[in-house]
Amino acid sequence: MERVVLHSDLNNFYASVECYLNPSLVGHPVAVAGDPEARHGIVLAKNYEAKKCGVKTGEALWEARLKCPGIIFVPPHYDKYIEYSNAVREIYGQYTDMVEPFGLDECWLDVTGSRNLFGDGASIADEIRDRVRRELGVTVSVGVSFNKIFAKLGSDMKKPDATTVIDRAHFKEKVWPLPACDLLYIGRRTGEKLSRFGINTIGDIANASTELLGYLLGKNGIMLHAFANGDDTSPVARFGESQPIKSLSCGHTAPRDLKSEDDIKIMLLTLATKVSSRLRSYGYLCRTVQIQTRSFDLSSYVRRKKLTYPCRTSREIYECALELFKKNHPRGIAVRSMSICVSDLSSCDGEQLSFEPELERIQRRENLECAFDRLRSRHGEGIIKRGLLMTDPTLCQITEKNHPGIMPGMMKMD
Repeated sequence: MERVVLHSDLNNFYASVECYLNPSLVGHPVAVAGDPEARHGIVLAKNYEAKKCGVKTGEALWEARLKCPGIIFVPPHYDKYIEYSNAVREIYGQYTDMVEPFGLDECWLDVTGSRNLFGDGASIADEIRDRVRRELGVTVSVGVSFNKIFAKLGSDMKKPDATTVIDRAHFKEKVWPLPACDLLYIGRRTGEKLSRFGINTIGDIANASTELLGYLLGKNGIMLHAFANGDDTSPVARFGESQPIKSLSCGHTAPRDLKSEDDIKIMLLTLATKVSSRLRSYGYLCRTVQIQTRSFDLSSYVRRKKLTYPCRTSREIYECALELFKKNHPRGIAVRSMSICVSDLSSCDGEQLSFEPELERIQRRENLECAFDRLRSRHGEGIIKRGLLMTDPTLCQITEKNHPGIMPGMMKMD
């Protein structure tokens, strides 16, 4: 039996919720904006009126105002976005229990087993769109296909409030002429690399040799070749089913440029403390540490290194991150933002004790940090801190909304 997979994408989600909650905004160009005083002054989301003026997500607020002088900036209300996201998923759950979130505003639904009750995939998509619009006041675009990749592609093809079907018989006509960057997991830099070899469309990927794609992109190139040819068999997870975590990360834009070594140490130690705490809460060890830095001129780089032993202590993560920074950062260049990502995760269930001196030291540090976790859980984050972090408290004020948190499974390749 051919699978029927939907991908739903709430249109301009943050901005749409803001306009619904404040009807006076309707008809005006609106952007949900970060806090300029915290140096998060970028466009987080925009409505269609702002989009028509050329406003783009991620650009600075002053750039958006130059393009659209009448634009209205509103602060984000994450609690409301989560509330609406949960309400939409409740609607999805009335059609299938196979609902896999992809961020707050996107979900895959496998409705293969629901067709006898609700009709074909397009009918289910249309009914869901109608209900979301009537019951919640926002709109959703839905792609319908025989796999997750093409369903996602379909939801992007026509917006807002539209259903797009990509079936097996006609996918080459609809999909292959599209730009390569439209395919999930292809970001700007991967698209540029492919373009240098004359691979500009999804059809070009489909018809390229796997040897060339493997040479350019490694195993990801082979994966993209299969996706472009419609060979995606990845399942849609059941609602509430935990997804495997491939990495954990924490990042922050500093309230001021980081110029001294002490500034860098405070930021990296803060990030390492957050990441290590999450590793322990999820029961994982990490083997690879990665840092990303963005300088005052917005140039950036990513560097990673494997640890000698798998661990989940802030000390080891911090020391590795600091070593990466010292080896790679140009002298005298101020830093605007930093992040730490840990990967190559493995479960610590059944972990064997070791008599190696270094592993014994790591184990003692972990026992101490587990005690810190219990104290913070009972008395709050500020109950115990390392002395270094007390020298400049403004640099270590990272709240939960400031970092990306869990980075599971499916991400763009660059």
